[in-house]
Amino acid sequence: MGEFDLIARYFKRPAKRSPLGVGDDCALLAPAPGMQLAVSSDMLVEGRHFLSTVDPARLGHKALAVNLSDLAACGAKPLAFTLALALPGVDEPWLEGFSRGLFALADEHGCELVGGDTTRGPLNICITVFGEVPAGAALLRSGARAGDDIWVSGTLGDARLALEVFRGTLALPAEVFSMARQRMEQPTPRVALGQALRGMASSAVDVSDGLVGDLGHILASSRVGATLDADAAVSVVSAAASSDLGSDVLRTCALSGGDDYELVFTAAPSARAVVEQAGKASATRVTRIGRIEAEAGLRIVDASGAPVAQRFGSFDHFG
Repeated sequence: MGEFDLIARYFKRPAKRSPLGVGDDCALLAPAPGMQLAVSSDMLVEGRHFLSTVDPARLGHKALAVNLSDLAACGAKPLAFTLALALPGVDEPWLEGFSRGLFALADEHGCELVGGDTTRGPLNICITVFGEVPAGAALLRSGARAGDDIWVSGTLGDARLALEVFRGTLALPAEVFSMARQRMEQPTPRVALGQALRGMASSAVDVSDGLVGDLGHILASSRVGATLDADAAVSVVSAAASSDLGSDVLRTCALSGGDDYELVFTAAPSARAVVEQAGKASATRVTRIGRIEAEAGLRIVDASGAPVAQRFGSFDHFG
């Protein structure tokens, strides 16, 4: 099977938002009047971002999910995406599973494949996603203000727990590991919540490299500091309720885990009821885990307000 046969069989579909769809040198997109384009790219490399044993349908899901998570953090509505795919060879069962998982999530969010590239090489997946957001309404990292609450969506730390099992540093009951592995391999992009937070959240970022590190981007961009309740963060590790893991392990996974693709965002205390309603409307758990402060730096405390001595890092490809 040649390159263009591969594209035609597994990736060519009719497009509604692009006059051309897949097949020309460029895709054409036009946002609705009064809208701005939101664009993000993410690359997944075998051995770095995913294991060779991952189910290809789950990998197709995750490849798009990590990009949709960026749109969610911006409050944008998904429109379309491009796919650049390097393959060691033409493995038709793998391609069938990958494209099935990819398009299932794409269809769920009305996001169309409109172009890309394929080549031979080590397995590497790069997606660029396009969304639209009303002009001036995008959620940014730079809007947090002293006194704001810090919130997080969904659950944290489960992907890190699964990774530690794969590394052989941790043992989990089979049902807990299965749940954690699904969270690692099939994250849920919080697209509906991101759109619901427009005009309500003062800042937002998605949690891809760990809560502490990604919250740090908000603090740096907004020129503020924060106090973070480590135990409130641990309370949203879904495996915590069904395992006997110690507090240090759970805190590390919740605060430094990465691969969660949840949203951490800030909002004024007066908006608490509205934030909780946005969570209910988007069927997404939201949990308040700290507050923004004028004093620079991040202070991590326990439920009683005492400082936590444990240190927490963040994932860095070159760190």
